[in-house]
Amino acid sequence: MDTKENKKMTDYDVEQLIGQVLRYGVLISGIIAIIGGILYLVQQGMGIPDYGTFHGETAGFTSLTGIIEGLKNGNATEIIQLGVVVMIATPILRIIFSLVSFVVEKDKLYIFITLIVLAIITFSMFGGLKV
Repeated sequence: MDTKENKKMTDYDVEQLIGQVLRYGVLISGIIAIIGGILYLVQQGMGIPDYGTFHGETAGFTSLTGIIEGLKNGNATEIIQLGVVVMIATPILRIIFSLVSFVVEKDKLYIFITLIVLAIITFSMFGGLKV
């Protein structure tokens, strides 16, 4: 038996790992958002909100630091927003795993393409970020 062949990850193994990342990312983000939603109902009650007046979003919805501060205070809306951030981070993590896979395979074309995709997504996310 060749032990070197047994230790090498195949394309199928990498696909399975990436699939698990996507599944768990969606599951974790959903659980976070549901917990935040339940907490929101507990904090805000079951009353009908006033939709007659426009209220702009606070910093908790427009910056990562605002979300972190809201989490420290136990604000339900920031917990829900954290679920959204985890959901957005899930496919980005998939791209990073794919990049690592292509680097291991030494596939220069796909490394280049994946780096371009990652750069576009990173620029899109952080280009308008308010810190």
